[in-house]
Amino acid sequence: MKRLFDLVLACLALLLLSLPLLFLVWQAGRKLGSPVFFRQTRPGRYGRPFQMVKFRTMSDAREPNGLLLPDADRLTPFGRLMRSTSLDELPELWNVVKGEMSLVGPRPLLMEYLPLYTPEQARRHEVRPGITGWAQVNGRNAISWEDKFALDVWYVDNRSLWLDLRILFLTVWRVVRRDGISAAGEATMPRFSGSGSATS
Repeated sequence: MKRLFDLVLACLALLLLSLPLLFLVWQAGRKLGSPVFFRQTRPGRYGRPFQMVKFRTMSDAREPNGLLLPDADRLTPFGRLMRSTSLDELPELWNVVKGEMSLVGPRPLLMEYLPLYTPEQARRHEVRPGITGWAQVNGRNAISWEDKFALDVWYVDNRSLWLDLRILFLTVWRVVRRDGISAAGEATMPRFSGSGSATS
């Protein structure tokens, strides 16, 4: 039932948003250049890797030695607007159609975090990752990693179609209010280095 729900809503959203998506592709290309999309390998269900796709929000600005500048310095005004409105996440609807992601579930993080999770935290990978999730409507990037993972595991244990509908509704409300976009002093969140690390 959840997979059918995801597939129908994702296809419908892609159809209804086709013109806005084309406009965002044009704007991203005009303001950030090519490539328009940001692709990165992320862990899916059971930690299996997949290519997540988003709109690019950062420039390729580098230091004199060739290293990329910190995220906060490469995040453009256009990218900041895309993130604050969550428009950069819209291409992930294609990941949902392909069955790699769900509309609702724990957010897919970095592959390098996999060995850092406690056994309890790793349970977040028992379900498909989502475009939005229980942690996103309960603080997003303004809460600690530990709190975020606890909310993810709570979702795994309590997931239902009705809960998904509630999360989708709350997501729209959070996006309108632009709550929890980033942790204090960060473009999004500090890197996770294991439980007990400083995470805002």
